[in-house]
Amino acid sequence: MHRLFVALRPPYAMRAQLIGLMGGVQNARWQSDDQLHLTLRFIGEVDGRKADDIALALHAIDRPRPTIALAGAGSFDRRGQVHTLWAGVAADDALKLLHDRVERALARAGVAPDERAYKPHITMARLSRDAGPVEPFVARAAGLTSPPATIDAFILFESSLGSEGAAYHAVARYPLT
Repeated sequence: MHRLFVALRPPYAMRAQLIGLMGGVQNARWQSDDQLHLTLRFIGEVDGRKADDIALALHAIDRPRPTIALAGAGSFDRRGQVHTLWAGVAADDALKLLHDRVERALARAGVAPDERAYKPHITMARLSRDAGPVEPFVARAAGLTSPPATIDAFILFESSLGSEGAAYHAVARYPLT
């Protein structure tokens, strides 16, 4: 089985800015530079044949080049328990269009649609129940901004879960026009 997702890789300067903000939350599992990405679509576990169908369907996308910029920070929670700290991403129309085209390509490959609303963000940390308070971090990062950056490719990643967290491996890279 292959655990897949489609994402953009932010440029080095943007990733370095995020790494510089990391810290200040006890027991947070901060993402490494290799883990920082902007997910276009999490796919989940698929067999080898479906993975091949997905890669082929993504290759057929007419691809605009989106521009992204960091825009604030926040957290996701489930039933009142914060589990993720993230950096917001100001999306342009090309990012929204690329997301929609990825969704359509995945549907053609037989992947069920994602029912959640798309919220462009970059995960900075994962939190367990024993993590410290997140409010100071969110307040400190609330004004986060960056210069805009045009992205030249999107990537199909495979995720491997291990004791140190997830490791991501690029399966295919799709240049943007």
